[in-house]
Amino acid sequence: MDELIYSLPDLKATELLAKKIASFIKPQDSILLYGPLGVGKTSLARALLRVVCRDPYMEVPSPSFTLVQQYDTFEFSLYHYDLWRLNHEDDLIELDWEDAKEGVTLVEWPERLGSLIPDNALQIHLSIQSETLRHARLTGWPDRLSLLSV
Repeated sequence: MDELIYSLPDLKATELLAKKIASFIKPQDSILLYGPLGVGKTSLARALLRVVCRDPYMEVPSPSFTLVQQYDTFEFSLYHYDLWRLNHEDDLIELDWEDAKEGVTLVEWPERLGSLIPDNALQIHLSIQSETLRHARLTGWPDRLSLLSV
């Protein structure tokens, strides 16, 4: 299986996708969120973080200005990166990118990773279909992608 397509008509569908993905996350995973402004990258990231941290009401600030937020779970540390304001991939050194890869990295705007895009990352390409409908095209995770279709 090379890709999966999910229709996301509302926040509930986004939360269900996040829950499905969260059940298969393991240390050293990377989850890359692609798509234009306003497509729902941060909504998906928030839903995923709330599931992974087992707190449906957890405050999840966007790391737009800090560039990275760290969340510690029982199984691993998860690093939520928003690279919109990153100037160059070398700037990731200051953001503990190498250490973060020992945990789980969740990256908005992964295009800015350049040559540092991790192998075997789960790539989620979000697109706008209408005012309320989004599509998510999932690729990567060759050992687990098919499990997300169940």
